[in-house]
Amino acid sequence: MSDAAQPTAAEVRAAAEAVKTALDRHLAAVERRSGEDDPAVYEAFNQLAAAAEVYDELLYDRYDEVTPFEIPGAEDALPPYTGPEEPNALSVLIRRDYAVAEPQRLLAQAQRIEAADGDEGSPASGTVHGALGLLFGEFEPDEIASRHKEFGLEEGDSTLWVTAADEPADPGEWLEAPFEQVDPQQVVCRFDVSAVFDDEIDDVDDEDDDAEDLEDDLDTDLDEDEDLEPLDADRR
Repeated sequence: MSDAAQPTAAEVRAAAEAVKTALDRHLAAVERRSGEDDPAVYEAFNQLAAAAEVYDELLYDRYDEVTPFEIPGAEDALPPYTGPEEPNALSVLIRRDYAVAEPQRLLAQAQRIEAADGDEGSPASGTVHGALGLLFGEFEPDEIASRHKEFGLEEGDSTLWVTAADEPADPGEWLEAPFEQVDPQQVVCRFDVSAVFDDEIDDVDDEDDDAEDLEDDLDTDLDEDEDLEPLDADRR
């Protein structure tokens, strides 16, 4: 970036002051919140995120520095709930991802299902996609989730969304596209499970372990120093 296009020091300072103001507004909104999904808190959050992003960009353009924190953008969070206060109907949307880690185990399980049903020798169990059809036709999704290793599957990410509605959907209304009609503002709660979260925890644990190892090394060095005999003044 050329010098002419760089922000001035005064612009960076003004952006920093805007972040401070947004922080105060966010805290005030949190202190006055009327409920878990208070729209005032949501708006203050977005204003804080926008101010922090502007400051971060100007700071980098002017001084080639970045802030030590990151505020997730509005697209990373659900909007405030605007659905019925007393829902008459609920929809539970679940997605679970799996990897076929052991195809032979999966095929063997499908063959056992066929044998129990008296269909032994059917070509359905001879392919992975056929075995999957048998497996999910025989067991409930929750049972497959709890026994996935037994079936040769490896868990991936999963998510569960609970949405509210005034009235139940008409029969067959959403079956062709079950996830396309979700209104984010009707989501009552959401639960995500991902290896990404486990990696973040592992990183923190690794840092703690490194710190403990460093402390142990320092303690060992100190103990060794304590074992050293002081020099005799007459042997200098």
